Amino acid sequence: MTIAPTSLSLDEQVALLMQGTDYGDETLARHMANELRERLKEGRPLRVYCGFDPRTSDLHLGHTIPMRKLRQFQELGHEVTFLIGNYTSLLGDPSDKDRLRPMLTAEQVEANARTYAEQAFKILDRQKTRVRYNAEWLSRLSFLELIQIAQNFTVQQFMARENFALRLDKGEPIYLHETFYALMQAYDAVALETDVQVGGSDQLFNIITAGRKLQEAMGQRPQIGIILGILPGTDGVVKMSKSLGNHIPILAPPEDMYGKVMSIPDSALIPYFELATRYTPARVEDVRRRLASGVNPRDVKMELAREIVSIFHDPQAAEWAEAHFVSVFQKKALPDEMPEFAVGPGMNIVDVIVALKFAASKGEARRLIAGGGVYLDGRTVSDASAIPAPPQILQVGKRRFARLIQA
Repeated sequence: MTIAPTSLSLDEQVALLMQGTDYGDETLARHMANELRERLKEGRPLRVYCGFDPRTSDLHLGHTIPMRKLRQFQELGHEVTFLIGNYTSLLGDPSDKDRLRPMLTAEQVEANARTYAEQAFKILDRQKTRVRYNAEWLSRLSFLELIQIAQNFTVQQFMARENFALRLDKGEPIYLHETFYALMQAYDAVALETDVQVGGSDQLFNIITAGRKLQEAMGQRPQIGIILGILPGTDGVVKMSKSLGNHIPILAPPEDMYGKVMSIPDSALIPYFELATRYTPARVEDVRRRLASGVNPRDVKMELAREIVSIFHDPQAAEWAEAHFVSVFQKKALPDEMPEFAVGPGMNIVDVIVALKFAASKGEARRLIAGGGVYLDGRTVSDASAIPAPPQILQVGKRRFARLIQA
């Protein structure tokens, strides 16, 4: 089977598919790019996959970064598998954790998996996506087969991993079952006979070290790892996370999504354009040039917000969200009358919201913040411990406003 012709040259295809990658090593990056180039030359659809563990039912923008890369492969005519890790989820990937990750029950995983793929189709082409579940093969492995898989790896390889080494230095326990995850993910690649696996930089060991090694051991051609950078949260620094409150939910209403994008710092603009948009490398480079030439970063950020809202809603919703943002926060189309509140020493944003009776409890106030519904001077508040800096306009939801002053 040959791949359909594309208007992109081979160089352009490689540049697009390597956009946003982060291997932490230039030699490895060049090696993966060269392998990708050689396999693309074969003129056949490549077998591409990414695994997603449904440990949560609500996705945020950070979860969609590898989906965006899968979509690029789809548009170039390759075979994409969206793998739901309903078996690996029972264990939980320790790759980005410096502590033991709690195990989920089969019922929890099943409940989360029901909505996971549907949300993914906001990015992926439903008609061109194969959805698989890794319990299909992992649940059938015998104990002997697991031993045979494990004999390809050393304990030293696992102990050298940064997160395990950190826990070892702290004298914290590392449980044996935590080493199984990389073996399970490596076997996914074998079961799918994959050409390319997509994942974040926290998956480098699982994809490059474990996956490629096990494929070779089982007589397969080793996969190419497309290792993507990690999208920072709305703080522009730390990995996007619901637990940290710096996330952008993909099911957020258009105006909330737009406002959250507008709250990211200027320093995070390029990573967002590279990882979270439909922009090609040439368009990202144009954004980079405009920023370097002195264009107002606010205008570029509005361009980014329009693009992201358009992806998860539609262009009309993006136009409406922008008009709302401009009307309320740039043109200051605020209510004629609003309560005035004096912020006392040490009061954080949660204290203020409760004192104004904009929330019935501190727990409710925190949930409003986590949901992206709290703004200070038009910027989304993501940190429940944030201290207001009056004078400021506080907005909670669509209709509750207060003018904050210094006590």
